[in-house]
Amino acid sequence: MPNFLLELGTEELPASFVKGSVEQWQRLVPATLAEASLTNDSINVYATPRRLAVLVKGLPVQQLDREEEVKGPPASSAFKDGKPTKAAEGFAKKQGVEIDALEVRATDKGDFVFVLKKIPGRMSADILTELVPQWINKLEGKRFMRWADGDLKFPRPIRSIVALLDDTVLPITLVSGSDTVKSDRISQGHRVLYTPPTPLGGVSIPQAEDYVECLRAACVEVDRTQRKNQIKAQVEAAATKQGGYADITEDLLEEVTDLVEWPNAVVGKFDEEFLILPPEVITTIIVTNQRYFPILKSPDYPELLPYFITISNGDPAKAAIIAAGNERVVRARLADGQFFYKADLAKPLEDYLPKLETVTFQEDLGTVRAKVDRLCKIASLITNQLQITEEEQADVARAALLCKADLVTQMVYELPEMQGIMGQKYALASGESETVATAIFEHYLPKGAGDNLPQTLTGQIVAIADKLDTLVSIFGLGMLPTGSSDPFALRRAANAITNIILAAQLPLNLHNLLAEVVAEFTAARPETPAELLDQLYDFFLQRIRTLLQEEKNVDYDLVNAVLGENDPEYTERALRDLLDALERALFLQQIRNNQTLDRIYETVNRSTRLAAQGDLDKIQLEPKAAVKPELFQKSSEQAFYDAVVQLVPQTQLSKQTRNYQKLVDSLTEIAPTVSNFFDGPESVLVMDYDPEIKQNRLNLLGLLRNHARVLADFGAIVKS
Repeated sequence: MPNFLLELGTEELPASFVKGSVEQWQRLVPATLAEASLTNDSINVYATPRRLAVLVKGLPVQQLDREEEVKGPPASSAFKDGKPTKAAEGFAKKQGVEIDALEVRATDKGDFVFVLKKIPGRMSADILTELVPQWINKLEGKRFMRWADGDLKFPRPIRSIVALLDDTVLPITLVSGSDTVKSDRISQGHRVLYTPPTPLGGVSIPQAEDYVECLRAACVEVDRTQRKNQIKAQVEAAATKQGGYADITEDLLEEVTDLVEWPNAVVGKFDEEFLILPPEVITTIIVTNQRYFPILKSPDYPELLPYFITISNGDPAKAAIIAAGNERVVRARLADGQFFYKADLAKPLEDYLPKLETVTFQEDLGTVRAKVDRLCKIASLITNQLQITEEEQADVARAALLCKADLVTQMVYELPEMQGIMGQKYALASGESETVATAIFEHYLPKGAGDNLPQTLTGQIVAIADKLDTLVSIFGLGMLPTGSSDPFALRRAANAITNIILAAQLPLNLHNLLAEVVAEFTAARPETPAELLDQLYDFFLQRIRTLLQEEKNVDYDLVNAVLGENDPEYTERALRDLLDALERALFLQQIRNNQTLDRIYETVNRSTRLAAQGDLDKIQLEPKAAVKPELFQKSSEQAFYDAVVQLVPQTQLSKQTRNYQKLVDSLTEIAPTVSNFFDGPESVLVMDYDPEIKQNRLNLLGLLRNHARVLADFGAIVKS
């Protein structure tokens, strides 16, 4: 069984593309081989900054022969008096068969001519030669470029192709204008550590299966997972040698893996005087700017040792020279940071507020200082809703006022990643309370998917206020997100607000809050579109729907039953109480999973459908206000009525405590009574000829529907 190797030799690829290309080929290559009916034993994708490769083992020499049935003309056209016509002859010729191979078969549309063709399998070599250009051209990524004078696009120029089927070179040619690259068996070793046998020589791959070992012998580790593990082990060992613990973040480890071909950990040192800087400043300089690994004194505390680890792609024998060069760069960056830090501390954080008037938030919305004023008003609206103490209100007001002040400090100007972090440091240094300082840091959270949420009440309120101001303001300008375009990260802001409310169990009425904020915005900008509030309601409902379905794994119809499907009452209720909406959705999924929902579904759903023909208010729960017992004609009506009367206190208790199990238990108990009302020996005709009796019976059903609506709109639920 042959093995196939493809390697694209390139100029230095962006690290982000290396990982992405591996993931793409891991999907694309198996799919296209399966489509071409080429089975295999294994597929491995390899990548370094200078190459992408795939090794397919256990391919067949050729495809299996297959049969294909082809439908031809109607039998009446193909044969006359038992003899083939020109139509039959033409069909046979086109299919490459004799007339005798034609068969007449009956179909739904009459008799037709068929032929069963035997198609010999193509050689794997021929198919692979066709597939390789597809694999190259279908790779996607940012910043693709043209090179030479052609139209072929790739992140960096392709300089060589290795294409081997076992030991045979497959003829593959890439043309980009006047630049032509032809396949052979020559790869390239490490630029520094490998010495080719001849000045222009490379690494000759005798057999496809020898690829990984041949490149390792040339100081190139093509196995990305292996390279990543080597880096992690080397960094940990180097940190231990310095008496500390390596601070290895997954993002940095992934990036560094795609920056080197033969990793070599090198330890550098910086002056201990720089340790007076906040640890976050040092790690930002070392990690974000330089792609180095910091060393911690303890794995559980961010105190740093004056060392860092860089992963070199150079000669290990020159480690001292490499370390010295890196140390010079780090020393200069830390010296700058030290200067900025001392300069910023020369005045209290509050003194930076006037300078916010020189920073534009958005052209039509004014300065960051104007944003802070809006943010403070929104924070006040939130505190009024939550009815927190005066001391807590004062903390929120102070944190809201100061939360953006660090944006105009020298440190944050040079290192934007430090916004919020430096605000917290400078606030503490200025004598602000721990609560206010923490909220300044937390109001930026979460910074992305999976990030931490604010943990303090003050931080949660200021975070919601900040994000809500951005949403209302940008929506108010008509700049709604479209498709993948969301320059102001409005989806992330709405998701963050929703997650903060749910995680912190904040009893926040988002429906009213949005209305109040929009009213404030509209008062300042009378030209604001009238549909702004409805757009924001819809936007948040979309985010909540996504959260329930994708993160909480609630079935789509149950989400519709909670959020409402063209039901304003339900959508408003969800926005008024997100905590309740979440609980009801999760509870519905639970009772569907344990089949409890099935026991009440038919009864409630049938009642809901019929009740729609009446006019009972959907919030009415009291039987005495909606039904006249004196109009009852059957005992089943009285039993139904009595059951609904007993249901009232259970429903009210469920609403107050959010213990919807009590409501479901009561609906389960009432189900036989309702079934008897519909189909028992004392059943009634709901749509009676007497309009008053008809309305009375519809109201009975409407009451049951309304009690069930306290949990969900059963009309939106699909039967399991």
